[in-house]
Amino acid sequence: MKRMALSAFGVLALALAMLTPAFAQSKGTVYYLVPTLLDEFQTGSVTALEMFLKQVGYEMKTLNADNKTDAQQSQMNDVIALKPAAIILAAVDFNALKPSVEAARAAGIPVVQFDRQITATPSDFTSVAGTVEIGHVAAEQAEKLLKAKHGSVKGKILQVLGDPGDPYTLDIQKGFEEKMKTFPEVTIISHPAMQWEASNAGTIVADNIVSNPDIDLIFSHAAHLSVAAVASLEAAGKKPGDVMMMSSNGAPVGLDLIRKGWLNVEVEQPLYAQAAAVAMFMDKVVNKQEIKAGNYEVLGLPAVLTIEAWGPNMKIPGAAITKENVDNPAFWGNMKPPTETVKSIE
Repeated sequence: MKRMALSAFGVLALALAMLTPAFAQSKGTVYYLVPTLLDEFQTGSVTALEMFLKQVGYEMKTLNADNKTDAQQSQMNDVIALKPAAIILAAVDFNALKPSVEAARAAGIPVVQFDRQITATPSDFTSVAGTVEIGHVAAEQAEKLLKAKHGSVKGKILQVLGDPGDPYTLDIQKGFEEKMKTFPEVTIISHPAMQWEASNAGTIVADNIVSNPDIDLIFSHAAHLSVAAVASLEAAGKKPGDVMMMSSNGAPVGLDLIRKGWLNVEVEQPLYAQAAAVAMFMDKVVNKQEIKAGNYEVLGLPAVLTIEAWGPNMKIPGAAITKENVDNPAFWGNMKPPTETVKSIE
C-alpha cells in the first residue's frame, strides 16, 4: 500500500512541478508538519501546498511525524526555534498539539491548521473540507444503496473509522450518524482503524464479516482503508458487489476500486482547493492582517469562511464519486492538477 501511494505521489509531483512558475525572491519559508506520508492524500497535500505557496511567493519545507504524536510535538519545538514565516500543521492528535500551537503563536509565529481542525485554541487560519457535510453526503448515498437493495432504508452497516485522535474522522462519523438516525431499521457497527493503518481496517472487516455475515454496506473513512477491506472480503471468498462499499477522501485507489466494481461510492475530500485556500490567505496570515468572513471561490468551488472562536475557518465542500462520474478530471484522485494559478487575497 505504501509503495502504491508513493508511486502515485511521484506522478503527481512531476505534474505539479511542470505547472509551477518560478519566483525570483521568496517572501520566506513556511514549514508544513504532515502527520504521515502513508496515504495518497497526505503525499498529495505536500506537493499541492508546495506548488500553490510557491505561486504566491513562499518556500515550503516539510516534516513528517510518521503518525507519532511525540515526534510532531518535537518537530513543533524545533521549528519554533527556526522562526519561520508561518507553520502549517496537520495534527496527529488535535488535543496533544494544542500546547505546541500556543507556544508557536506566543513566539510570534502564525499557525495554519490544514485538513485537521483544532478548535480548543486559536490559530491564524484553518482550511478544511466540510467533514460533517462529507458524512451527510455519505449518509445520502447509503440511503440510496440500502433502498435499492431492500426496497426500503434498512440493513446493517459496518463503519470503519480512522484514528479517533483525528477530528476528520470524528466529524464524518457525526455527520453520517446524525443523518442515518432517522432510519431506525439501520444498524451501524463502528470500529476505529487506529493510526489510520490499513492493516487494522483489514482486521476489522475480516472479524466482522464472520460475526455479522449479514452486513450490507462497509463505509470506510479513507480509500486506503477500503483497499484493505477488499483484501479481507476476497480472502473470505467475496466478489465485487457481494457487499456494498463506500469510502471518503477521493484517493486514486478509491477511484480504481469504483472502476473494478468493488466500491459503490467515494466521497471526495477537495485536496487541491484546501491547499489553494492556504496559499490564497498566506500573505494575510504572515502579515497578521484582518481576514474577513464571507463566501469565496477556490479553484471554482464555493467556499465559506467564518470567524470562529478558534479563528478564521475556511470550509470547502466535497462531492460523491460514482461509476457515472469517476473519470471527471476535477477529482484529485485522477491525478490531473489544476492549471489555474492562485493569487493572494487582497
